[in-house]
Order: sequence, then C-alpha cells, then structure tokens
Amino acid sequence: MLAAFVAVVWGCNFLAIHATLTHFPPLFAGALRFLVIAVPTVLLIPRPKVKARWLIGYGLGFGTFQFAFLFVGMYSGMPTGLASLVLQSSAPFTVLLGAVLLRERLSRRQLTGIALAVVGMAAIAWQRAEYAALLPVILTLLGGLSWAAGNLCSRQAKPDNPLHFTLWMSVVPPLPMFALSLVFEGPGRQWQSLATIDDGWIAVAGLGYIVLLGTVLGSGIWTTLMRRNPASSVAPFSLLVPVVGMTLSFLLLGERPTTVEIAAAVVVVTGVFLGSTTARLVRGRNRPREPEPAVT
Repeated sequence: MLAAFVAVVWGCNFLAIHATLTHFPPLFAGALRFLVIAVPTVLLIPRPKVKARWLIGYGLGFGTFQFAFLFVGMYSGMPTGLASLVLQSSAPFTVLLGAVLLRERLSRRQLTGIALAVVGMAAIAWQRAEYAALLPVILTLLGGLSWAAGNLCSRQAKPDNPLHFTLWMSVVPPLPMFALSLVFEGPGRQWQSLATIDDGWIAVAGLGYIVLLGTVLGSGIWTTLMRRNPASSVAPFSLLVPVVGMTLSFLLLGERPTTVEIAAAVVVVTGVFLGSTTARLVRGRNRPREPEPAVT
C-alpha cells in the first residue's frame, strides 16, 4: 500500500509541475525547487560520507540536467501524461550505461526489455513528429538519460543513508540552474514571476507539492521501503507512475492520447519492467545489484 501510495504521489507530481510552469519560467522553476530543499538540508542534515565527485555528479545528472530538460520539454509542449511515461526511459538508459561504463553484463530478459522500450519510445516520437512536436519528446528523453547518468553516480557513491544523499544532491542544482535561467530566460522574466507571485498561487502550490510531497515524503517512504524489502518487490510499483500521470492528465487536463500513444505506452511499461526488474545483474563477481533511490 505504501509503494502504491508513493506511485500515486509521484504521478500527481507531473500535474504539479504543469501548474508550476504556468507561472514560473522552467529553468527558474527548477532552481527554486532545489533551493527550497537545499537550504534546510545544509542546516539540518549531516553531509553523507561519500566522495564529492559522486555527490556532484548525482546532483548534475539527476538534479540539474534531468529537471532542466524535463521542465523545458513540458514548457515547450510535452503533454503532462506522456512526460510521466517518457521519463521512464531512465530505467533502460541506466542498464545500458551500466553495461557500457561499468562493464555490467546484460541478460536476455534485459535486452528484450530495452528493445521493447526503444520501440515504444520510437513510436511515441514518430506520433509526436506528425504534429510537429518532436523537440519536447527529445528533451524529455534527454531528461531520462540525465537521470540514468545520475543513477550511475549514486551507485558508485554507495551512500550509507540514501535519503540523506538524495537531499544533499539538492545542494548542487540551484546555482547552475539559476545561471542557465539567466542566460536563456533573462533576469526580467525571473523578477516578473516573483513580482506577480500573488497571481500565481496555483503555481506556488504546485511548487510546494513538488518539494514537500513529491520529494521529501515520496522519497522518504520509497527509500525506507527499498531498505526493508527486496528491490524486486518494490521497484515494479514505480511503473504505476505513468499510469497515474496519464490517467490524471486525461481526467483533469483534457489530454487525449492517440491510439498509437496508448499502445506505445503499454509497450514501454512492459519493456521497462522486463529491463529493470531482473533479480540479479551479473557483474565481474556475480554480486547482486544494489537498489537505487528514486525521486520524481
């Protein structure tokens, strides 16, 4: 029940992002999101005992670039429900990067899952291209790739407390995302969004949801479940996130996925399940793969 609850919280997170982007510029919204978490983290949470390069790498991959690409992609026209699905590409990307960079051996099950996920993503990209909206899909895929790169840094860090590690990751993104916002959005848009914040209470509520429920509550419960239960029992529940995201986007935002997109979504979810829930990932010494903390 807790795992299903977290999946619902994370599925709703994409609607909160949609609300936030109705008022704040996307890169500036990302900077604010992590700044709100970073300040109390530095003051209240002890720094995890990991090498700085892995903490910074996780912060840049999972934090900065994932959400920069995701927020800009959604701001540019990526449907909210499809964004929750396409971001799941992080799972097969993680497996592929692990094979290439960490020399992890892939099973036939994983290769089959990756192939299915790629076919599903390609179908979605083709369908979006029909409507001249391919760029948002590419940006969201780059967000999934960035998340996967962050996962590898997290795996190499091997933190004793994954939740503290995830919270301290939030210290990295504010400055680079604020700098990107200055370059591409300009100080005028930043100031305007803050000066008219009284008119953007829905966006502020969305930002609060992302921080408090999506990150702190959702990640806290998920990390606890991953530490107390087999990863193979918990991880599949993350596949409910795009189901919740696409359903709520249909009901609340009026998004109508095409038949091709619905069929592709089923293929993608199946591929991600096959590619990321293998009980053992064979390495040099046949050690079990350690679970990764997940945050949306």
